[in-house]
Amino acid sequence: MKKSSKFKLFLAAAALIGTAANAQLIDEKDVSITLDLQPVLQLDMTTPDQIEFVFDEINKYQAGITQYAATILKVSSTVSWDLYAVGRSQGNTATGFWDQQVDYGSGNPNAVSNLPLSLLELRQSRPNPSADGDTTLDYSANFANPNAGVFAGTNNIYVNPAGDATPPSTTERYIAGHKGASNNNDFMPGGTYLNQTGHKSDYYYTIDYRILPGLPAIFPMAHNGTDRQDLVTVNTNTASSYAAPGVYTMYVQYILLEDQ
Repeated sequence: MKKSSKFKLFLAAAALIGTAANAQLIDEKDVSITLDLQPVLQLDMTTPDQIEFVFDEINKYQAGITQYAATILKVSSTVSWDLYAVGRSQGNTATGFWDQQVDYGSGNPNAVSNLPLSLLELRQSRPNPSADGDTTLDYSANFANPNAGVFAGTNNIYVNPAGDATPPSTTERYIAGHKGASNNNDFMPGGTYLNQTGHKSDYYYTIDYRILPGLPAIFPMAHNGTDRQDLVTVNTNTASSYAAPGVYTMYVQYILLEDQ
């Protein structure tokens, strides 16, 4: 009996030692991780500070002047986006017209200084993917030949009637993306102009500019997308209107915005 009791005590002690040997101390603390994905819209533009059109020869009036690839636009974005251009001025003359900085003073009552912003034409290097081949929704069409008598307004810059930079409507031109396209594919997905093989085409655009005064200088190609805006048409009471000699300025505003 004594031997059995000693044996039982030995087993109990061994069990306690084994339990103590397998015990694990744990101390836990947590750290909170926050993920903040800020939307990024980045438009890089390479262009001269001023793009000049100097009409000092008769043939330049007749043929116009084209500034090729004068502006390069590169887009990077984490969200769906639209890109458009709008013609604007300071309104020194009137809303929707170029600002006259210098008047050469011809003194002729038919010489008018209200030159519509829509006389500036743009051409983009590749079509707007959201336009589905409809060149009335972008600036991808070739500049029209004035000698063909075609004044359909295929390339004239968008001008908001209020003079601000409000996005164009569903019938106006966008460089990329659009507002309410019929197939609902009215946006450009997030991405960047750079990839492993070079420029990603739908995020990289070069812009040509053209101004054609004509003879007389009435800017026959001026068009607001609906109506002609040459100087004779705009100045309906003066059939012999022409542009007053001088220096005029306007600016083109390129706007990249998140698609809504």
